[in-house]
Amino acid sequence: MTLHAPASEEEAAALIASATAPMRLEGGGTRAGLGRPIQTAATLTSRRLTGITLYEPAEMVIGARSGTPLAEIEATLAERNQMLTFEPMDHRPLFASDGEPTIGAVAAGNISGPRRVFGGAARDSLIGVRFVNGRGQVVKNGGRVMKNVTGLDLVKLQAGACGTLGFLTEVIFKVLPRPAAVTTLAYAGLDEARAVELMCEAMGTPFEITGAAHLPAGIGGEEARTLLRLEGFPEQLDYRSGRLADHFAVHGTPERIEGEAGDALWRSVRDVRPLVEPFDHAVWRLSLPPKTGAATVAAIRQGLAGTDLRVLYDWSGGLVWLALPEANDAGAAAIRAATRAAKGHATLVRGSTELRARVAVFEPEAAAVAALTRGVKASFDPRGLLNPGLMHPGG
Repeated sequence: MTLHAPASEEEAAALIASATAPMRLEGGGTRAGLGRPIQTAATLTSRRLTGITLYEPAEMVIGARSGTPLAEIEATLAERNQMLTFEPMDHRPLFASDGEPTIGAVAAGNISGPRRVFGGAARDSLIGVRFVNGRGQVVKNGGRVMKNVTGLDLVKLQAGACGTLGFLTEVIFKVLPRPAAVTTLAYAGLDEARAVELMCEAMGTPFEITGAAHLPAGIGGEEARTLLRLEGFPEQLDYRSGRLADHFAVHGTPERIEGEAGDALWRSVRDVRPLVEPFDHAVWRLSLPPKTGAATVAAIRQGLAGTDLRVLYDWSGGLVWLALPEANDAGAAAIRAATRAAKGHATLVRGSTELRARVAVFEPEAAAVAALTRGVKASFDPRGLLNPGLMHPGG
């Protein structure tokens, strides 16, 4: 396979303009197993498009070329006690992949972690993009500071498009101050329904929960744990965590976890580490109205009786991860029926090439929506060069 690694936006534009066959788009290669299998003779990678192009700590914005390692962005922000708001997931454990996650892939995949429940998704912090469309034209949209973001919002359209609408060359994000302290309250032994009820109620309190997750019994070999994260100044955390514990006294006295132990716990939730093994199991990602999380999983269990099904809840029940064997359709029919009933959707995040070829990876679209998707794709990429069919057939 031919690998194209342009060192500039102009070179990328020339490559796409002169291309005669479809190309797979790639950042650091850490999520190569995501999406429908596509057959291309060439890969276009952003790995040489690196470097921070803008950092204004006072304005709380940072911009970088799309191939810049995420670790470099986070280290630069940490020097000024700032951070990306949305805590992006690292897919390497789930896919057993190498490489470095890139800031462009974060934007292209709308990759968000546990803090999304408080600070919004990656797309909510993305304020500017530069990309090359399928005609080989360079497009700039958005702004370098929040007050300059006006006009047609192609920024949000690119977030989550997984490279099907353009090859990102530069992205700009707004950032936030890093909290002075972090504490996690861990409640032990709750069943899934009670845990989701607790998390949803906690999100409605004035105590500013920045993470709400539940690990059922058996995950990691431990009893069930329901996690509520708070961030701020130490004095505030003492008060807020105390009030929160009093509010939920009926659920028992929570363990208070801080420091590296707490950070490691949330990294594990963020990267879905409890569901990583066995590697031959399919992994699904369900987006749901939070209060329906436990009931939806119960319906899936009923439809897949006897199946080895493991689950992890994040976003107070609004994000549910499922792991199960790949037998038959890896539970696709039962999972999609239950998520649709809850007005949610399901994505097959990890699966064998054979499974991803015969089971819809992303939520199947209604005919009218599919027609709109094809129209948008054609307007950005009329020759079908960029990740063709990665998300949907013909899309």
